[in-house]
Formats: sequence, C-alpha cells, structure tokens
Amino acid sequence: MEEIGEAMALGDLIPWIVGGIIVLVIVGLVLYFVGVYNRFFSLKNSSEATLGQIRVAMKKRLDMIDQLLGAVKSYASFERETFEKVTAMRASVGSAGPGDLNQIERESRSLLGRLFAVAENYPDLKTNATVMNLMDAVRGVEDEIARQRYTYNNISQQFNTLRDVIPSNFVARILGLPKLEYLEFEEAIQTPPKIAF
Repeated sequence: MEEIGEAMALGDLIPWIVGGIIVLVIVGLVLYFVGVYNRFFSLKNSSEATLGQIRVAMKKRLDMIDQLLGAVKSYASFERETFEKVTAMRASVGSAGPGDLNQIERESRSLLGRLFAVAENYPDLKTNATVMNLMDAVRGVEDEIARQRYTYNNISQQFNTLRDVIPSNFVARILGLPKLEYLEFEEAIQTPPKIAF
C-alpha cells in the first residue's frame, strides 16, 4: 500500500518536473533571442555611427579639395565641371550609403590625384605654404578615413558573420536583417595621374 502511495506521489511530481523543464527551456530561448537581438542592433548602431564619421571625414576632405581648387586655380585653368563635381559630391555625402560612399571615394580620389599632379607640375605652387598645408591636411584626413573604413568593415564582418552562423542566423531571418555592405575604397593614390593644362 505504501508503494502505491509513493508511486502516485512520484506520478504527481512528473508533470511538475516536465513543466519546470519546459519553462526553463523557453526562458533560456527567450534570453538567447534577446541577447542575439541586442548584439545585432549594437553592431548595426556601431556601423551607422562609423559611417557617420566617414561621411564627416569625406565632407572635410571635399571641403579641403575645394580650398585647394581655390589655391590652384590661379596656376591652372580648372573647368567649371570640376567645381560642380566637388559641390555635388559634398551635397551627396550626408545621405550616402556604403555603395554611394564607394563611388564618391573613387571620384574624390581621382580629383585629388589631379590636384596633386598640378602641384607637382608647378614649382611655385609646390612651395606655396597654403597649398602645402592643405595637402598635408588632406593626407591627415585620408588617414582618418582609412581608420574609420577599417573599423566599419570590421563591424560589418562581425554583423555578417553573426547573421550567417547557426543558431543566430535564425534570429536574423526572423528579424529580416540584410547583410551590411563593405566599404571598398582604393588604398591610396599610388602615383598622381599625368594631366596637361
């Protein structure tokens, strides 16, 4: 009789034990989902902040190019198109996404290469303190853009890896998170292009 009572008592506990295990599993899954969700959006916010810093640096670079154009135009005749291009690039930097920033980067580097070539071709321009200071400042901004690009691409890699690996990829699918685009700027102006004025 005692054995029957003990079996009934154990039988009464089994649903409670199973229910407790199910609750623990559900709580664990919810906590995991929240943790992965927070990691995704922490990386996304970091990437957006870094893109903002890149936009600021690129705008600064374009402002300096504009100043260089002002200093150089007395030595060489730059077409109106060049000034319009700098103005258009400056206006588009603020709202540019990673793909657009890649295009602006290519165009501004090309223009910067032309400016450096002009400076090399005119000896008194090379010794002009204003031009030299601006060129040094542009090089400093180039370093800043490179650092920020490196940071952005590292954040993008972490985000994309988290998005692609199991089990966090299930959370990414549920949230509909797209991959972050990498910034693929050219490394540096190796040799200024040869141009004739």
